[in-house]
Amino acid sequence: MQNNALLSPPCPARARGRRLAALLGCGLLAVLARGAEPDVRRTPTVEAVAQVLPAVVNIGTETIVEVRDPFEELLREFWEPYYRRRPVETQYSLGSGVIIDETGYLLTNEHVVRRASRIWVKLTEEAGGGVYEAERVAGTASRDVALLKLKAAPGERFKAVRFAADDDLLLGETVIALGNPFGLGGSVSQGILSSKSRRPAGEDGPLGIEDWLQTDAAINPGNSGGPLINLRGELIGLNVAVYREGQGIGFAIPIKRVSEALTELFSPERERLWFGARVRPAGSDLIVAAIEPGSPAERAGLRVGDHVLRVDGVRPAGFIEFNQRLLAAGDRRDVPLEVQRGSAPLKLTVRLVREATVFNAALIRQKLGLTVQELTRELAARLGLMTPVGLYIAGVEAGSEAERVGIQRGQILLALDDQVPDDIVAAARRLYNRPAGDPVRVDLLRLLRSGRLILPQRGQVTLHVR
Repeated sequence: MQNNALLSPPCPARARGRRLAALLGCGLLAVLARGAEPDVRRTPTVEAVAQVLPAVVNIGTETIVEVRDPFEELLREFWEPYYRRRPVETQYSLGSGVIIDETGYLLTNEHVVRRASRIWVKLTEEAGGGVYEAERVAGTASRDVALLKLKAAPGERFKAVRFAADDDLLLGETVIALGNPFGLGGSVSQGILSSKSRRPAGEDGPLGIEDWLQTDAAINPGNSGGPLINLRGELIGLNVAVYREGQGIGFAIPIKRVSEALTELFSPERERLWFGARVRPAGSDLIVAAIEPGSPAERAGLRVGDHVLRVDGVRPAGFIEFNQRLLAAGDRRDVPLEVQRGSAPLKLTVRLVREATVFNAALIRQKLGLTVQELTRELAARLGLMTPVGLYIAGVEAGSEAERVGIQRGQILLALDDQVPDDIVAAARRLYNRPAGDPVRVDLLRLLRSGRLILPQRGQVTLHVR
């Protein structure tokens, strides 16, 4: 005879009385007992989305388009004050973004906010649904990444996403594309990581970003600039495009490229203070990714691979705070740093240097034999140029290679190795660590005069660093 006691637990009513059994029944008690089990619907995907969605935002922009109409100018000239000027044309666009710092810094695609006159950011309902105006801090078209800052109340804090480590990607792993299109709420799509190195041949050609991530997670309209995350809820990419010719193929800028762009967009060097190290977020850590030879960072003893523990006596909450504390000290005082190298913590000291004291016209003259000066609007106008682009060559060293190849005073230095310098500091930076004998391509603009006409003529020569 089978022992039923071994197959199921005895009904608690036998121990607690027949009256409780009559009211509740053994079946209901069993249901109540099962209620303590985990909810099967709360999958890793659900947990990751719940963790990151409060950091996802909708971005709306307003762009005022200035149109010059000669006919309208003629009417205004003859009929003022009776002529009413037509309304300014305004364009609107929508996209997504993701908050990366609790103080309100966020990332999106540069093409979402490029040339925007005003920017509004709306949080998801999970984060309160508030609407804020934002300012564009910086952006790079080549990487299609822009950094924004919410105009929030002092002390206000926001949910921020965590960065995944560089190259911590698994082919076939589950990924989630998030966005907040049109400000209607969070949008979620799931797929797998199909490739770690794809370059889409879009209608306008590649954007110049290496190693695109490819996924079959749908990147819906308005999701551009939103985060691509893994099942740990870490940011592994920034949604950027969908391949129209393929079914369900989307692309994202990988976190490694996003981190590189971020270090370019927000660093002491943007304030003309030379630090000389590239520090990237990697998960919850900050890691030194690159060191410039001869820089204050190298002289302080920093090395590639160091983990930053403290800056100016404080453990930074993230990449933004690290740079803010360096900038707060400026070049006025030493900044203590504590880093982890292997198993040993090290204490170092660094002091930032004004770039103009190192990267200046004297360095360019030393390296190339050229004396240059800034091409101001006034100088450009005197030369007959519409736009002040490049550097004005004010002198050429006698007997130098520059003189031998035909460079003359009055010409315009347009580019060094195909890179247009914004100013003397940028040009000198490109030459600072170049060894003697290293070739440099120099693009020049010659201004040939024929009577009252100015005939611009472009050319290129190669100089060798001295």
